[in-house]
Amino acid sequence: MNYALTAAKGLKRKRSIWTRMKLHKFYYWLILPGLLYFLLFDYIPMFGIIIAFKEISPFEGVAGILSGEWVGFKHFIRFFNSYYFWNVLGNTVMISFYKLLFGFPAPIILALMINEVKNKWFKKTVQTISYLPHFISMIVLTGLIMHLLSTNGGLINEIVKWFGGEPVHFLGSTDYFRSILVISGIWHGIGWGSILYLAAIAGIDPQQYEAATIDGASKWRQIWHITLPGIVPVIVILLIFNIGGLLNAGFEKILLLYSPSVYEVADIIDTYVYREGLIAMQYSYAAAVGIFKNVIAMVLIVGANLLARKLNQTGIW
Repeated sequence: MNYALTAAKGLKRKRSIWTRMKLHKFYYWLILPGLLYFLLFDYIPMFGIIIAFKEISPFEGVAGILSGEWVGFKHFIRFFNSYYFWNVLGNTVMISFYKLLFGFPAPIILALMINEVKNKWFKKTVQTISYLPHFISMIVLTGLIMHLLSTNGGLINEIVKWFGGEPVHFLGSTDYFRSILVISGIWHGIGWGSILYLAAIAGIDPQQYEAATIDGASKWRQIWHITLPGIVPVIVILLIFNIGGLLNAGFEKILLLYSPSVYEVADIIDTYVYREGLIAMQYSYAAAVGIFKNVIAMVLIVGANLLARKLNQTGIW
């Protein structure tokens, strides 16, 4: 009797799901291209990660993925014992930490400042100017940085010479390279990053500000006790994503700007994978290094989400 009842419920549920799918079939057709995209370009290629546990030759092609000799964790152990391990891991963490420390609060501060501007024309002008750098491609951005910091006619070095100093090769100096990465990254993304915070601020009930004004609260008090608590859920979710991407230190920009003279402070996991995989053609070894990075990133994002839930904040799941 119980079995028959359970089977009936299961059949009803299946029919219900199929009925809902037929009812909303238009929406399923809309999401189909996106699903196919992720299936073809994100999930099916994941089969190739098995090369990290095999010994393959770059000349064997796709067949080598299946026929290669299994070597277990040999490539992972090789990376952990490598001279470059601590250097690339340390550089990746340090650059990402600086970006998180200085770059993450920057859009929040800009959004709070823009929100306090009462002149609509000035507010829209500031927003437009701050958004523009986001639309500059990375290759153009790095070109601008090179020209600005060039020792031969670069604006910054011309100012240095005007004050009586000697030109400085900023991009070739281990003292300046990380700072250049962080500062240029903030300039490039601060305006675009502030959009979500401005949208969250716009959703706060204006009556809270009116009540605070009547009670004599200053602007600083209103920001601290109304605006910031109102956008905390957005801040937490974006912080989780940023922590999950802690090992993404900015491959494209570093690859375009760095040189052997700054490998000591600029060589990160992604650039190391690029050199070992595409230049040295050690595909299995490079795949192992990439998997190591992604596993750490997964642990970080899961841990950050659990911490947010423990603190009674909104997580990403």
